[in-house]
Amino acid sequence: QVQLVESGGGSVQAGGSLRLSCAVSGAAFGGTCLGWFRQAPGAEREGVAVLGIHGLPRLRESVEGRFTISKDNAKTTLYLQMNSLKPEDSAMYYCAAASRGLSWCPLRNDEYNFWGQGTQVTVSS
Repeated sequence: QVQLVESGGGSVQAGGSLRLSCAVSGAAFGGTCLGWFRQAPGAEREGVAVLGIHGLPRLRESVEGRFTISKDNAKTTLYLQMNSLKPEDSAMYYCAAASRGLSWCPLRNDEYNFWGQGTQVTVSS
């Protein structure tokens, strides 16, 4: 059974930083697409950053240059380093894993089968 547990959310002022972590168990960690998604109140869930099986990242345009996605295979943990945070980054952030592994992973929600419970990120102006 695949389990994903996020941590690291919180409240920060604009311009601040947070690092999200996602502990993954029960999945072929090194051989599947992994990613971070977010959902603000009243909005659809959107892809933020995903990581291919060879470590190739793909980021949403609005976070490029500010967010970095990475993973530690030994710890089976996925990370999202978020710098220069903006109020529009406020959302519930979810970690997700796909059933398949690709070098270039999609940012689409429906490509991911397993989800964590989410961690809240709030950025104040």
